[in-house]
Amino acid sequence: MRRPSPSAVRWMLLAALLLLWELMPQTKIVPELFLPSLSKTLTVLWKDRVEYAENLLVTLYEVGVAMLIACGAGILVGALVGGISVLRNLMLPVFSSLYAVPIVILYPIFTAWFGIGSESKIAFAGIYGFFPVMLSTAAGIRTIDPQYMLAARSMGATLPQQIVRVIIPASIPTVLSGLRLGGALTIIGVVVSEMLTASAGIGYLVTRYRTILDSPHVFAAILMILLLSILFDLLARAVERRTLVWQTAGRRVPSAGAATSTTRMPAPAPV
Repeated sequence: MRRPSPSAVRWMLLAALLLLWELMPQTKIVPELFLPSLSKTLTVLWKDRVEYAENLLVTLYEVGVAMLIACGAGILVGALVGGISVLRNLMLPVFSSLYAVPIVILYPIFTAWFGIGSESKIAFAGIYGFFPVMLSTAAGIRTIDPQYMLAARSMGATLPQQIVRVIIPASIPTVLSGLRLGGALTIIGVVVSEMLTASAGIGYLVTRYRTILDSPHVFAAILMILLLSILFDLLARAVERRTLVWQTAGRRVPSAGAATSTTRMPAPAPV
């Protein structure tokens, strides 16, 4: 008998999960206060779609700006730290140690600096997603074939040109892994900060309806957060598929035999 494909298994698991979500509250296995039925959750989401759409726009704005900060600054600092040995030896242990600190405990400092508006959420989420992007970029740069850097310098490339034209393209696979993790943490950072102190956003709706024990509205907001995370993951996968050409560009590879010491690799981007 032929085994079902992984895609079919995933869809079957999703269908089973949604079915359980609908049946468990209906059959009183789980009280509706703890888990409202899927149909009731979707009904509430459709009925109050204007409210959810307005708050979703606030969350999307904060997530978008925070991702620009996390990804832009993370890639730039990671390229500098990974590409310059002095900075790598000096700063990489510091950033690695800071990444181990639970950033959420610093959120009150962000509210003191930027207030309880969108600025504090953006700053907090941007810092939250910055560290994995920066560390992944720095790690990816260390795998670049040094001959490419030597060739770029011999052609008179400046440091910014080496970063933009050689270092970042050659470290794309590792950078994308960091971007996926950093983007997910950015979404988490925005939602968590909205749940703590906010007057708008999907996280604010979760806290607002939780305090009045309105479970259908709470789960409707949670469903919006899940959909946002899924859409981001799909976007990240699409970007990865479009950058497959860089998967082996500029990476160190083992020798293929005694006669040759390196394997043929795609040329780096022109300087």
